[in-house]
Amino acid sequence: MTTNIQNSKPKKSFLQSINGQRLLTSLGIALGLVMIIFGFQASRTGRDESGLPDAIERISPANGDRVLRQSQIIVDFVEGYESVLFIDGVELPTTRLDELTASGQQATPGAQVELPATAVFDPGNFIISFQPQAGAVIESFTQGEHEGKVKYWRVEDGRNKSRTYIWKFDTD
Repeated sequence: MTTNIQNSKPKKSFLQSINGQRLLTSLGIALGLVMIIFGFQASRTGRDESGLPDAIERISPANGDRVLRQSQIIVDFVEGYESVLFIDGVELPTTRLDELTASGQQATPGAQVELPATAVFDPGNFIISFQPQAGAVIESFTQGEHEGKVKYWRVEDGRNKSRTYIWKFDTD
């Protein structure tokens, strides 16, 4: 008569079967995923990061940008706004693009138009821009920090209900 004696190992409980290294790896991955999700939720990009008012779509140069001495200043508004531009506290004379003509008549589409040495407001695109040039109030930006300020208002409200936005940029 033969007897089978089997080596039976006692069954491990769930807690005994957990491998310490695997547990630490799993916890590390879970913590990493939580941090990634938190990072995406807490991040501010694009329009949120710019801090621009709702009426302004973009400005160039942006707040804190470093630019060249002849760089153009552009403020692009949503539809329905007019504005005037100030650089370093000086209000720049503004010429409306729809009023520019050599003979007092409206320019034909595609015709060449001489732009004056002022800020130019394009009412079709709601953009005000300024290019430093000879004969302008500012012929070139000096080295250092400059303050841009735009005073803007809804067309139907008029300039009496204007708001302002101020930003700074540096010139090399």
